[in-house]
Amino acid sequence: MPPRPIIPESDIEESFLKGSGPGGQKINKTSSAVQLKHLPTGLVVKSQATRSRSQNRKIARQVLAEKLEVQEKGPESRVEIKREAARKKKDSKGKKARRKYRRLGEGEVETVGSGTEKAAQAEGKSSPQTADDDAEIR
Repeated sequence: MPPRPIIPESDIEESFLKGSGPGGQKINKTSSAVQLKHLPTGLVVKSQATRSRSQNRKIARQVLAEKLEVQEKGPESRVEIKREAARKKKDSKGKKARRKYRRLGEGEVETVGSGTEKAAQAEGKSSPQTADDDAEIR
């Protein structure tokens, strides 16, 4: 995985804004939201993830660095590599589930517990239990 990009502080214009949204009076009164503008590209990022100004500054810088890297490197950026890996993992999981249920539909049943009963039921035959056994269960 490529290293994280570092943005020089001279390329960033930082401003603090009053937050908005849920959180009540504390969010609305304090200037804890951070807005960063990357001067060479004009890209603007706002972070209001937490009530802490220092954490919001850190988060905003990470988001700005990621956006700049995606803009610069495209599909070879860290974010895109991670996104592609997550997509492949999700696709693989879905493929496995489809295979499992396709097998169940074809009559092949996984052997969990007593496989003969489940296989007989899947084929439409009556189970090995007799009617007397069934009456005792009730």
